[in-house]
Amino acid sequence: MNLNTTKLEELLATLKKKEEEKDKNTVLWVLAIIGAVAAVAGIAFAVYRFFAPDYLEDFEEDFDDDFDDYFEDEEE
Repeated sequence: MNLNTTKLEELLATLKKKEEEKDKNTVLWVLAIIGAVAAVAGIAFAVYRFFAPDYLEDFEEDFDDDFDDYFEDEEE
């Protein structure tokens, strides 16, 4: 009877280990998927920023030109 109890405890311990490993693998897969999605999003954003025209730069140049013209008119 003692031998059967020992075998049963070993079997339960083995099943418990497998469940814990399965949980760890699931968490690992979820983190890997989140990391992959974040990497793709980062690359997409970098490509977008590289190819998108910078409209603010043109606006600042126009504003500076208008601002300078205003003060030149006032001095005369």
